[in-house]
Amino acid sequence: MKRYLGKKKMLKIYIDTTDKFEGEPLWEVLLKKVKEEKVAGATVHKAVAGIGAFSEVHSFKVWALSQKLPLVVEIIDDEEKIYTFLDSVDSMMQNALVTLTDTEVIRYKHENFQKEA
Repeated sequence: MKRYLGKKKMLKIYIDTTDKFEGEPLWEVLLKKVKEEKVAGATVHKAVAGIGAFSEVHSFKVWALSQKLPLVVEIIDDEEKIYTFLDSVDSMMQNALVTLTDTEVIRYKHENFQKEA
């Protein structure tokens, strides 16, 4: 089955560990929405350090009780699915950088996919 192969869009949402929506971590809410809308999938990357929109350096500190670290939520799917997803989550994000780029999926292996004949 080749339904995920070919030209796709890669959505990246840059937020941080302290961003919330209705009391829940924003990254968790975004992942739930990915599942709900049957988007192909998503990965959350936690960074060691970064500079945010206000030119503040955010980095891991052993002595800090709470960490404000950069996160990137990365999603790959068809353009239409990505835009539908963005429309449904836009109001949840107060501080975020959102990028969309072209990508090509050359291999997608999944144990539940049937082997091609």
